[in-house]
Amino acid sequence: MYETLALETDDRGIATLTLNRPEKHNAMSAQMLADLETATAALGSDDSVRAVVLTGAGKSFCAGGDLAWMQAQRDAPPNERVAESMKLATMLRALNSLPKPLIGAVQGNAFGGGLGLMSVCDVAVGVETAKFGFTETRLGLIPANIGPYVVARMGEARARRVFMSARIFDAAEAVALGLLSRTVAADDLNAAAEAEVVPYLNCAPGAVAASKRLVQHLGPQVDDAVMDYTAAELGKRWDSDEGAEGIAAFFGKRKANWMP
Repeated sequence: MYETLALETDDRGIATLTLNRPEKHNAMSAQMLADLETATAALGSDDSVRAVVLTGAGKSFCAGGDLAWMQAQRDAPPNERVAESMKLATMLRALNSLPKPLIGAVQGNAFGGGLGLMSVCDVAVGVETAKFGFTETRLGLIPANIGPYVVARMGEARARRVFMSARIFDAAEAVALGLLSRTVAADDLNAAAEAEVVPYLNCAPGAVAASKRLVQHLGPQVDDAVMDYTAAELGKRWDSDEGAEGIAAFFGKRKANWMP
């Protein structure tokens, strides 16, 4: 059904949505963005679905944005760059607004946009061996579209510790930062996700959806103006000299010119 995802729903109505580009460390391509938005709409409108578990296939949860996709934006007209950036923003808003509980089961490393996916989950549990990082600034880019959800999850003070430095941190620090609720051994991840899901089966689905809308209404608002701003800012970085140098350095397997 989906080129980049796998979707299964058990007889209780628990759907497991799996990022399924393991050979690319589940990096988000244009196709994956489209698949995620389509799948989210389908899951949201399906009354038989009670909760959704978001996970990844292979060693990585999500390595962030697909570099080939980002490289293509460097050569696109400015309006097309912003439009591509907006696709990421609208996908994240769709997942964030899913009227079902969204549980992240983070089975491996997550970087860049992968941390955005974790931040739109209602709760995320992860393996204790995973590594994380907002690596965009190494490429001359910025964590723009994911920013509103990351700051909402972590708070500004904690976000400042890791948002701009591209520093890699471990799962224990991810818990301290609020990105993960807890860590477990790899063999215990499914049980940890199950423990988060089961309580919802005793709750009225409509009340759960209404409660989720309420808490989002009371929290920071990611409206059209915010999405327009973040999409435009990422578009500018793709067009910048630093963005061009960072992506060229990555593909050339060399250091960017700002590195010592």
